[in-house]
Amino acid sequence: MSLLRKTLNWYARLSTARGKSLPPYTHVVQIGDPTLRRVCEPVPLEKIRTDEIQTIIKKLNYVMNKYHSVGMSAPQIGVNLRIFVMRVTALQIGSIPLERAKMIGMTPLAHAVYINPEIKVVDYQKVVHTEGCESFKGYSADVPRYKAIEVSGYNAKGEPTKEVYKDWGARIAQHEVDHLDGKLYVDIMDRKTLHCLCWEEVNLSKGKVTIPFTPE
Repeated sequence: MSLLRKTLNWYARLSTARGKSLPPYTHVVQIGDPTLRRVCEPVPLEKIRTDEIQTIIKKLNYVMNKYHSVGMSAPQIGVNLRIFVMRVTALQIGSIPLERAKMIGMTPLAHAVYINPEIKVVDYQKVVHTEGCESFKGYSADVPRYKAIEVSGYNAKGEPTKEVYKDWGARIAQHEVDHLDGKLYVDIMDRKTLHCLCWEEVNLSKGKVTIPFTPE
């Protein structure tokens, strides 16, 4: 039996409930899922207030909160539509060292929904910081992003919305819009900096470490 098959069988035994699962999911799909590599379709404006789109937005908010994330895009829950949500809470900022929060410019951001978003670069300076992704669980790398951008689009009510983000907020928005274009941070990362977040624990536990793909 191949190593890949053994690994898949091992993970399969962790789940007691198996069967057909349809998007929008309440979990985050992982790299390799073709959904993450498709360019998303725009949402017809007349459909924004429909139950279909509102359900997707609710699922995005649910999954973002479930994973304690700062952003979540529709393709990450299996839907190829140009929608993402983002926010940064004081609790999330407090979960990392104060010095790092200041260094990366992480400040509280109000919850926002963007439908058919467009990005305009406000500050072309590129800043490199370590970045991760719920769709590439357990890894991170150094990624360059523009320092400040303007995001425009439509909110959950179908109203035009526009906001300027800088530092970490700008990074979140760029990361999520990349998802809508079928891109992942691995496409633009410094490849030599890619690392497993628990590499030390792997050594301490002699390789007996499992990376969960959901917080529940």
